Amino acid sequence: MSQAWAEAFLEMMAVERASARNTLTAYSKDLADATAFLKGRGQDLSTASAEDIEAYFAAMGVAGLSPATAARRRAAVRQFYRFVLGEGWRTDDPSRRVEAPKQGRPLPKVLSRDEVERLIAAAAAKDGAQGLRLACLIEMTYASGLRVSELLSLPLTALARDPAFLMVKGKGGKERLAPLNDAARTAVKAWLEVRKTFIPKGDAANPWLFPSRGKGGRLTARRFSQLLEEAAAGAGIDPARVSPHVLRHAFATHLLEGGADLRIVQTLLGHADIATTQIYTHVAGERLAEVVRSKHPLAKKP
Repeated sequence: MSQAWAEAFLEMMAVERASARNTLTAYSKDLADATAFLKGRGQDLSTASAEDIEAYFAAMGVAGLSPATAARRRAAVRQFYRFVLGEGWRTDDPSRRVEAPKQGRPLPKVLSRDEVERLIAAAAAKDGAQGLRLACLIEMTYASGLRVSELLSLPLTALARDPAFLMVKGKGGKERLAPLNDAARTAVKAWLEVRKTFIPKGDAANPWLFPSRGKGGRLTARRFSQLLEEAAAGAGIDPARVSPHVLRHAFATHLLEGGADLRIVQTLLGHADIATTQIYTHVAGERLAEVVRSKHPLAKKP
């Protein structure tokens, strides 16, 4: 019965909430982990008491899981039982009485404007087509705030008419407009001139904006990350501070520093909840405060 309930829950998440495949895979593993723990207490998800769930939540702390992983597992169990309660399969929610510990969210890594410019320059300095491709990837990510999965799944047709905006399908299948500035559009034009050099032999109809000779026929997120690290090293930036997602963070933070409205940034990033976007206000605020401390003539010096 417990397995059937879990399958029904995951089906609901996929159909009604349009959850991404990675989310469904993670929740499936989380429920399996809870099931394995409860089995050791002679229970399963369908029969577990509040004490059993409380013991499971406590055991995660003892196991030394990262706060993010433990929080996700708690969320999976809580959502599962809310679903079960709504279906009438149980008359109680054994996870309700257990309060989740408050978890502070780490501030995202952010590059300065100068560092982004140096990164683009280092990418463009690479030989020929390699440099044009990497410069285009960086310019597009920084100009649009695209997730790396969204960027690398763009078809060639999306840029066929030199658009100022891209129509992007993000998490949950939701569509949004992503902007492209003049620098990004110029980088795209330069890239399209040499794109054919990366098309696999016998694959003239390759549909991707960033094709690759690899198995999938398009550039992978892992390879993009490797190329970014190489460019970071060439720009004199610690490679550990640079990734495709860090460029997305820079896009959001620099917009807010420039006075952009939080709701607009939320829309551009494709965040369903503005609370996710609000973390960038803390980053922007800290950076602005540092500017005042270091540049204002009356700032106190240590």
